[in-house]
Amino acid sequence: MSIRVLVVDDSSFFRRRLTEILAADTELVVVGTANNGQEAIQKAQELKPDVITMDVEMPVMNGIEAVRQILKIQRVPILMFSSLTHDGAKATLDALDAGAVDFLPKKFEDIARDKSEAIDLLRQRVKAVATKRLAVKSNVATTTAVASAPVTKPVSPPIARTPVARAELLRQPSVASELDKPFRVSGKQYKLVAIGTSTGGPVALQNIITALPATFPVPIILIQHMPAAFTGAFAQRLNSLSKIEVKEAADGDVLKPGHAYLAPGGKQMLLEGNEHGARIRIKEDDSPRITFKPSVDISFGSAAKVFQDKVLAVVLTGMGSDGRDGSRLLKQFGSRIWAQDEASSVVYGMPQAVTAAGLTDVEVSLSDVAQKLQAEVTNG
Repeated sequence: MSIRVLVVDDSSFFRRRLTEILAADTELVVVGTANNGQEAIQKAQELKPDVITMDVEMPVMNGIEAVRQILKIQRVPILMFSSLTHDGAKATLDALDAGAVDFLPKKFEDIARDKSEAIDLLRQRVKAVATKRLAVKSNVATTTAVASAPVTKPVSPPIARTPVARAELLRQPSVASELDKPFRVSGKQYKLVAIGTSTGGPVALQNIITALPATFPVPIILIQHMPAAFTGAFAQRLNSLSKIEVKEAADGDVLKPGHAYLAPGGKQMLLEGNEHGARIRIKEDDSPRITFKPSVDISFGSAAKVFQDKVLAVVLTGMGSDGRDGSRLLKQFGSRIWAQDEASSVVYGMPQAVTAAGLTDVEVSLSDVAQKLQAEVTNG
């Protein structure tokens, strides 16, 4: 089944360029284009796309308002395209608040080392955000077919929509025990909460961080795959909405309870010291071997060395497997790993990778993360 894409942008050059890039992938088909938000609403209703790419700044109606209006009418993932400026970052975050699931820079080369890799990542991102909609449509069709068929024997509905079936995960004792019983605090003592995420992460992090009390008893580090131009604006937004203090991490920051530190884009965030006095180190990273800057694996790995068994790590929605290796190191030191469940993930890549590796202690829905975090770190 091809993924149907609606491309929305007021630049005819950008519409044409994006259409050519997407159409060159046999799994993608551009079913239409629009040059402003008002036209996008009309085309979305007519064409019923599986995913929409949306510019932020457009005449007649901007992308933010178009997102709001489209999502009132139909559920469809919307991927924003934005300039990598401070104003562009603020507008893109407003679009995510309005319901867009993710964003990409309009200059594709800013997301990868070369043009070819950037184009591949662009196509992958479009496919990733469309996957859940296609799975829902497929399940609805299956349910309808089952309901209309003669009843000859019990029919079990699909239990998973991803390559790693839930049944397979349930065979792993560490996961099965947590999935089959109500959440109970572990009784462990923690000195740090570490949260890693990518696609869908800004909305997930805002959901969690804004629900925590000012008295949250341990520091939090946040690793979100995000361009350097965006992390400062995102940290400011989280801080303005939250009871705890949130800031873009700076080199030398001393970790304090009730504070959250967002890794700056384009660099790596590491920890040094010990559990009684840890501080942040921000380092430039020009290594071609490291795809993500910041990298969840790198931050989790350094947290393991500093805090050993006293870390509660949470892997949220995102493409790929960043966080799996860092989680493995944390587990070796005795720390605990939570992973977001498939149903509440925009893209079930990163949490799935951790769970499939047998590293997940607790699988948790996004809506429950903040409450359960508070209960876990306070032992009740």
